[in-house]
Amino acid sequence: MSKHQFQTEIGQLLHLMTHSLYSNKEIFLRELISNSSDALDKFNYLHLTDDRFKNEDWQGKINVTIDEDDGSLTIGDNGIGMNEDDLINHLGTIAKSGTKSFLENLTGDAKKDSNLIGQFGVGFYSVFMVADKVDVITKKAGEDQAYKFSTDGKGEFEITPVTKESHGTVVYIKLKEDEKEFLSKWKVEEIIKKYSNHIAYPIILNYTEEETTGEGDNKETKKVKKSEQVNDATALWTLPKSSLKKEDYIEFYKTISHDSEDPLTYIHNKVEGATEFTTLFYIPRKAPFDLYRADYQSGIKLYVKRVFITDDDKELLPTYLRFVRGIIDSEDLPLNVSREILQENRILANIKQHSTKKILQAIKKLNDEDFKIFTQEYNKVIKEGIFQDYTNKEMLLEIVRYKSSMQEGMIGLDEYISRGDSEKKEIYYIIGEDEKVLRNSPLLEAYKRANIEVLIMDDKEIDEIVTPTIGTFKGWTLKDITTIEAPDTKTEEEKEELNKEFKDLTEKIKEVLGDEVKEVKITTRLTSSPSCVVKDSSDPMAGMAHMFVQMGQQMPEIPLILEINPEHEMIKKLKNVEDKDIFSDMAWILLDSAKLAEGLEPKDKSAFANRVAKIASLAL
Repeated sequence: MSKHQFQTEIGQLLHLMTHSLYSNKEIFLRELISNSSDALDKFNYLHLTDDRFKNEDWQGKINVTIDEDDGSLTIGDNGIGMNEDDLINHLGTIAKSGTKSFLENLTGDAKKDSNLIGQFGVGFYSVFMVADKVDVITKKAGEDQAYKFSTDGKGEFEITPVTKESHGTVVYIKLKEDEKEFLSKWKVEEIIKKYSNHIAYPIILNYTEEETTGEGDNKETKKVKKSEQVNDATALWTLPKSSLKKEDYIEFYKTISHDSEDPLTYIHNKVEGATEFTTLFYIPRKAPFDLYRADYQSGIKLYVKRVFITDDDKELLPTYLRFVRGIIDSEDLPLNVSREILQENRILANIKQHSTKKILQAIKKLNDEDFKIFTQEYNKVIKEGIFQDYTNKEMLLEIVRYKSSMQEGMIGLDEYISRGDSEKKEIYYIIGEDEKVLRNSPLLEAYKRANIEVLIMDDKEIDEIVTPTIGTFKGWTLKDITTIEAPDTKTEEEKEELNKEFKDLTEKIKEVLGDEVKEVKITTRLTSSPSCVVKDSSDPMAGMAHMFVQMGQQMPEIPLILEINPEHEMIKKLKNVEDKDIFSDMAWILLDSAKLAEGLEPKDKSAFANRVAKIASLAL
C-alpha cells in the first residue's frame, strides 16, 4: 500500500465539491457513467484492432448497483481500466490544465463558482458532492496487476495492489448520510434516463426489491436481486433526426462535453455518396476554459463505423473552430487508421471541409440574442479564421463583428456597407489597445464631422495581424485611417494658402523635435485637437508591420508625422511666441500629448510633466 497527497489544486477542488457548491448534485452519476463509456470506447477499439484482444468474448456494458443495506452506489465497467500510473495521473493529479485554470477563475462567490464547475467539467471529482468515501478498483487491459484507489477526499489517497479477474473499473461510493436519496431505484433510473440514455453501451441497473410469496401463515417477504437495462444504448448520432427531440440533443451534449449549460446550437448532418459520414456538432454557450492555450483539448471524437478512434486529434477541424464539441463518424476510414494517416487522409480532408462550412452556416443562422453571445465568446477566434482559412474567408467576414464610432455594441461588415458611401466603397478602421482611447482619438474628428463611420478595433494583438490581410470585402476596400488622408472640407487652394501661412511654424517645430518626427505639417483633419500623430504610410516598414507581429518579432518603429491644426487657438498663438524655451516646451507638448491621445508613450514622461507644469504656471 502507498499513501499519496493530492495536488494542492485537487485539494482545493475537493474542498469545493465536499461542500456541495454544485447546485445539481445528481450530475456526479452522469460524469462517472460518461467516464465508463469512454473506457469502453477505448477497449472496444483494442478489441477490434489488437491481436491480444481480438479473440476475447467481450460485450461492453456498465453496471450501476444500489446497495441500500450498505448505503453505497457502485458504477462498474469492463473497459480499458487503469494501472497505478494512470490512477495517480488521472485521479491524484491534474492530468489536464483544466482544473488549474478552473481554480484560477474562482471568484469566492459560491453560486458563480458552482457554475464554473460545470463549465470546466471536472468529471470524477464531482463524486465528492455525495460521497463519504470512494474506492476505485481497476485493472488495465493486458496487465496482470489490479489496484485499489481509496480516499475520503480530505487531502490524501491510498493505492493498494489487489486481485481482480477481468480488466475494467469499479467505482464504489459510500454515500453521505444526507445523500441516501441516491439509493432509490426510481431516482437512479430517472437520472440515467435523463442524462445517459444515449450512451452507446447497455447500462444495467442492479437493485434489490422486496417480494412476497405464499398466503396466510405461509406468507413470506424476502429481498430479491434484480437487474434491468435502463438506457436505449444506441449512438444518438446514428438515429434519424426526425426521431430525436431537442432535449435528446442537449442531454447528449452535456454527456460528451461535461457542460452544465445548454449549447447555443447543434448541427446534425449525414452525408451519403462517394464519401459517407455522419457529424453532430455543438457550439458551447461559454467558451472552453482552454480556448487560448496551446495545450487546448480537442472537443471532437472521431469514430469509424461507430467504433471510437480518438478524441485528441486537433486536425479534425480547423484550429479556429477548437471551441466546437461533437462527433465525426466515418464509414470509409479503416479501423486501424494511424495518427499519421489521419493527418494526410483525403477522406478526412473532405469531412473537415464539409464540416467547417456546415458549422459556419449554422453560426450565421443564430438568432440575434444567441449571435450576441457567440460574438462575446468567440469573436477573436473567428478573426484567427479570417487569417488562416482563405477558402471560407468571405463567410468568416460575414460572421466577425467590430465596434463602431457611430453606435454602441458590435456591427458586421454588411451593416457597415449598408450605410457607407457606395461610390467610394471604403471601410475605415482604427486599431489600438483601448476602446476609450480610440473613440477619443483626434484622428476620428474629421470622420465625425463628415458623418463617416469608422470601425474601432481594440483587439490590437490580433487585429494588427489580421486586418491588413483582408484587403477587400464584397468589393469594399479596408482603409486604416492612421495611414490615409482624412475627409476634407477645404479646397486645394485653401490648403495651399494654409501651408504658406504656417510654413515657418512647421519648420521651427521640426527643428526643435529633430529626428523624433519625420515631418511636421498642417492638417485639416482636426476640429477640436491642436495636434495629432500619424504613421508614414509611404515607409516600407508600414506595409510589413503585421508580418513582424505574426512572426512574434518586435515591430519596427514606423516614423511618425506630427500634424497641427491651423484653426486651433494654441497653434495660432504659437506663431507669435518669441521665447525659445517656451516655444520648445510647446512643441514637445504638442507631440507628447498627440502621442498620449493615440495610446502611445511620450519618450520622456518626466520631461513632459515638467513642461506641462511650467506652461500651466505661466498661464496662471
